[in-house]
Amino acid sequence: METIIRRELIRDKRLCQLLAVGVFITLTALSAFVRIPLPFTPVPLTLQTFFVLLSGALLGRKLGVFAQGTYMFLGLTGQQVFTGFGSGSLYLLGPTGGYIVGFILASFFAGSFLIKEKQSVLAVFIKLLAADFIILFSGMFWLKISLSCSLSQAFLLGFLPFVLGDILKVILATAVYNKISARIKDVLY
Repeated sequence: METIIRRELIRDKRLCQLLAVGVFITLTALSAFVRIPLPFTPVPLTLQTFFVLLSGALLGRKLGVFAQGTYMFLGLTGQQVFTGFGSGSLYLLGPTGGYIVGFILASFFAGSFLIKEKQSVLAVFIKLLAADFIILFSGMFWLKISLSCSLSQAFLLGFLPFVLGDILKVILATAVYNKISARIKDVLY
């Protein structure tokens, strides 16, 4: 049975990469609809960071950035892929725009440090947590600008409320990464 599972249906690596990028664009967009509004901040909890981290970690920095950049481009062109069925350039000027830009930066970071040889679970967790914090810091700084608030207010609105949930997402992403990364890298590279 395992030999059947290990056999590739598509042998063309470029096509596999294109399909993988498409999967992560779709997962990032769909996970925007897993949305929990918080009454004390304009930024909702979503599942997106989980897939953003995995896109960089599993696809590598080039394909991960391409996936997240394409996700952002789709939203900018009017496709309702952002949280709350949002789209358009004005959406990026709103309070959550910094997080979307952070998706690209975090995917680059995760892809830069996790595409290499097998790493310990702790090393993967720390690198994914650092990538996640890139999203949170990017969002927090943009929140400061878009709401014209102090840095400490932006921290309380755009960073602190998300730390616990994001740590849980990083733990899950670490587990998924450690389980499937070797196979994904065999298929894609």
